[in-house]
Amino acid sequence: MTPSIYQALHDLEKNNGSAALCTVVKSEGSTPRHVGSKMLVYPDGKFIGTVGGGELENRVIRAAMQALQDGKAQSLEYSMADPSRGDPGVCGGQVEVFVEPIFPAPTLVVIGAGHVGKAVVHLAKWLGFRVAVCDDRVEFCNPETTPGADAYYPIEMGKLVEKLEVTKQTYLVVTSRGSSVDAVGLPSLLETDSAYVGVIGSKRRWATTAKALKEKGVSDALIEKVRSPMGLELQAETPEEIAVSIMAEVLMVRDKGSGKPMATPKEL
Repeated sequence: MTPSIYQALHDLEKNNGSAALCTVVKSEGSTPRHVGSKMLVYPDGKFIGTVGGGELENRVIRAAMQALQDGKAQSLEYSMADPSRGDPGVCGGQVEVFVEPIFPAPTLVVIGAGHVGKAVVHLAKWLGFRVAVCDDRVEFCNPETTPGADAYYPIEMGKLVEKLEVTKQTYLVVTSRGSSVDAVGLPSLLETDSAYVGVIGSKRRWATTAKALKEKGVSDALIEKVRSPMGLELQAETPEEIAVSIMAEVLMVRDKGSGKPMATPKEL
């Protein structure tokens, strides 16, 4: 039995899934479906519901797939009169369909559950991220020691991609205990489509790590994906202050901010 659109939307949220919701928002004259008709299109092209069938539906599905790629909602207007002019039907009316991509809450993965890592977990969860923790030290990677995360991966950094799907909605925050750990674990993470890869530490620490990565054959293009030292310059010192600096940069990347002060120099 095919689930209703609303049940499917509920399941999407429950399972951290993605889809594009297509809704008829305007209908004039003779059209295949009335205002409010819905169709839910999944990333694999499967769908439930309908906005009218035929060529109209084919075009909406293509637009939905594009929306899942670029993350942009759009309104589609169609005249249903003359296929020779490129119209998707001959009903005679006009229809407008709103296509809205739906994505799960972005996932932030904290790799290294030390003092800073714990502070990042707390702040990221408060900011609405789905949070995962990875640390090969089992005594650090658990709900009792590092509370607040949605998932725990007590494994080596380099094995994380075997257990967790890293997508364009994933932000990787590496707060590990040293350059040697990073050099071993980062290569597999850099091969993913993550939206962000940040590594804690000084410029000297990152230079050491970058050199080791090059020696392992990691390309310059992949190494340049890393933000290190990560975070915005706040003169942060405590774990909590450093977490604010890191999450400020993550939000800047996610929302395409500039990181510049809101006030002008005179106002400052």
